[in-house]
Amino acid sequence: MGGADAWRLPRPGRTATLPQGARRRRGGAQSGGPSMAALSARTVLLRRRGGGAERSPVTNIELFFDLVFAFAITQVSHSLLTHLSLLGALHAALLFVAVWWVWIDTSWVTNWLDPDRTPVRMLLFALMLAGLVLSASLPEAFGERGLAFAGAYVFMQVGRSLFMLWALHRHDRGNFRNFQRITVWMAGAGVFWLLGGVLDGAPRFGLWLLALTLEFGSPAIGFHVPGLGRSTTADWTIDGGHLAERCSAFILIALGESITVTGASFFELTWTATAATAFVAAFVGSVALWWIYFDIGAERASRIIALSDDPGRLGRIAYTYILAVLAAGIVVSAVGDELTLAHPTAPVGGAAAAVLLGGPLLALAGNIAFKRVTAGRVPLSHLVGLAILAALLPCLPWLNLLRLDAASAAALVVVATWERMSLGAAGREAPAVRR
Repeated sequence: MGGADAWRLPRPGRTATLPQGARRRRGGAQSGGPSMAALSARTVLLRRRGGGAERSPVTNIELFFDLVFAFAITQVSHSLLTHLSLLGALHAALLFVAVWWVWIDTSWVTNWLDPDRTPVRMLLFALMLAGLVLSASLPEAFGERGLAFAGAYVFMQVGRSLFMLWALHRHDRGNFRNFQRITVWMAGAGVFWLLGGVLDGAPRFGLWLLALTLEFGSPAIGFHVPGLGRSTTADWTIDGGHLAERCSAFILIALGESITVTGASFFELTWTATAATAFVAAFVGSVALWWIYFDIGAERASRIIALSDDPGRLGRIAYTYILAVLAAGIVVSAVGDELTLAHPTAPVGGAAAAVLLGGPLLALAGNIAFKRVTAGRVPLSHLVGLAILAALLPCLPWLNLLRLDAASAAALVVVATWERMSLGAAGREAPAVRR
């Protein structure tokens, strides 16, 4: 993610390689001499970049890679539904953030690397295999498969960083230094992941929370490492449009979980009027969540980051941190929909209220923060939506799950309709670039 002394990627038509003598000088002076250079990639594995708002295409292998995380999101969702308690929610939250973090880190890496190059494809295939192990371990991550989960996670985080050192050494000195810092942080956190995998109970949760805090907080301080300095967002030479499109794909993965849960649960029910109403309410809520993010905000933000003078800053704040909240809200909403489809007439307990209201609240809060950072404004429609959801709290004793789910979906529809009508075509105009 671009070091403080980062070199800019080459313009189209230029090669990123240096003259042979320059490579020898740089290798000896900057990176440990010829022995280290001999272990680095000889060919350029970096993407060629366009200019302005032109974005690098999202490749088929990147979408293929995402399929593993569709499985991971399903596992987290089902784990939360199975253990619908405070402890279960804490476990699910930690696992979700870990899944998001390993995915977003890989998306940053493929923003620089060219996935059409064979070594990069082999990296992604190896990460997919480890990702399948990680996903399969999620339901028992706090049980007997803790070490398998931690091992797969550390392999993905550290292995990907080591690959970047190999790929960048000859071709991008600044980003090579940046990934030296990143590797130190990933390896340090990996120790706590593995130790947590060996231990049980509260120690495991505590160590994994510490490890995730180290990883989650490291970009905010520029991956500072004594002797190696720190990175700055101004030097994170990312393709903002590509990162925006990749993050939109993850939001679609989370929404896909909601749609899959709705369809699969309805299939297993006896088709009564009550079941049909719960089915429609769940579907309408998913559509509203899609609309609130994609109708105006997603494309507008994509244009802004693509034209920004500091895309690394927006990439870190809006897409790396804030969208995690939005995606979590969608996943929690899916759990609420599945619970409602299974028990539509059940009274609303504390756990049910937490997912049926908490999911939409998280999703709206994520959208508010995302639009505040990217567009410089807080939509009034979203604040009204939060107020409607909060107003449902005193009504809980008189509601069952179906009525609460339908009311939550109606609140999201109000938000989507209000924003569409208030902004309309004006919200689609090319915005001023947030520099």
